[in-house]
Amino acid sequence: MLKGIHHVALICSDYPVSKRFYTEILGLSVIAENYREARESYKCDLALPDGGQLELFSFPGAPARPSRPEAQGLRHLAFRVDDINEVIAHLTINKVECEPIRVDEYTGKRFTFFADPDGLPLELYEM
Repeated sequence: MLKGIHHVALICSDYPVSKRFYTEILGLSVIAENYREARESYKCDLALPDGGQLELFSFPGAPARPSRPEAQGLRHLAFRVDDINEVIAHLTINKVECEPIRVDEYTGKRFTFFADPDGLPLELYEM
């Protein structure tokens, strides 16, 4: 049966901006980057610390995904962190706004939301 998530694929509107965000600000490393001429699209595989991957695509003319009010489909992508305050400080230095920290009413864990350059909702979840 299922063993875990291998990757999550994201389509961005501005590939260089999104690649910089995920590599330089969030600190993910590039596993492989390829330009697929037939699709006029980049595909960049990014390594997550737990062995999973993010795939970053640059399909030209892709429609915007409605996010607010919340649309059906993927709601957000959550990242585990050890120290939420440390990560928020890092994001703030890099001009990435985070919502106020909340506490999960069921687990007691702290979390917050922020957005990638395309407005994709991302979450920090403190372990």
